[in-house]
Amino acid sequence: MKVVLVRHTPDPDKSVALSARLCYSPVGVTELQEKMSDEEAARLVRMLVRMGHFSPIEHVTFTFAIEGVSRVLTHQLVRHRIASYSQQSQRYVKEHNFESIMPPAIAAIPEAKAKFEACMQNLQDLYNDLTDHYGIANEDARYVLPNAAETKIVCTFNARSLYNFFNLRCCNRAQWEIRELAWKMLTECRKVAPVLFEKAGPDCVAKGTCKEGKMSCGILPKVKQHQAEGKEVAELFLPGKND
Repeated sequence: MKVVLVRHTPDPDKSVALSARLCYSPVGVTELQEKMSDEEAARLVRMLVRMGHFSPIEHVTFTFAIEGVSRVLTHQLVRHRIASYSQQSQRYVKEHNFESIMPPAIAAIPEAKAKFEACMQNLQDLYNDLTDHYGIANEDARYVLPNAAETKIVCTFNARSLYNFFNLRCCNRAQWEIRELAWKMLTECRKVAPVLFEKAGPDCVAKGTCKEGKMSCGILPKVKQHQAEGKEVAELFLPGKND
């Protein structure tokens, strides 16, 4: 899986702070920008997140290029409606040598792995036969392609929508592949907007609580221990760690 943050609003933390400050200021953004220090911007952004006053963070956006993921993942991803998507087309792009994404649970069992690989090859052979021997158009031959087929997608979120995405998809209750994607995206966001996204993630990381009740994965004590020791918590949510 490859995740690249290809574009984002310049200086996201300060952009959010300026947007919020303007609501209560008699002067314009230019003057505010000249007077606002990085420290003041950080304090304001933290206050906004703590209070749940998220409308100002909608002004900053982040665009990701994502590769090496399955159609299973993108079917879930596009359910996050407050975002924009451009996905590689199976109608216009020939799939004569499609890659497939294998779940770790299948890869861990040699017999299951072999059967999975054989199934993917059979589907590849059928697709090639339909297009090359029978002259079937890509848009119809693609009906035999599996959910495991690798795809590429570009997506753009505003920060408020990303907060919701990270809250739901970084959680261990999320499916393994989209959970891995969410943590990779969050890592990229924190590189360019460390203050804005320092409290993003599942409730156990962001709030020290779990809302899943009886369906909780039980990882909360480990999260708190990692945080107390200053360790990175993302490793606790990698596929296979606590599934």
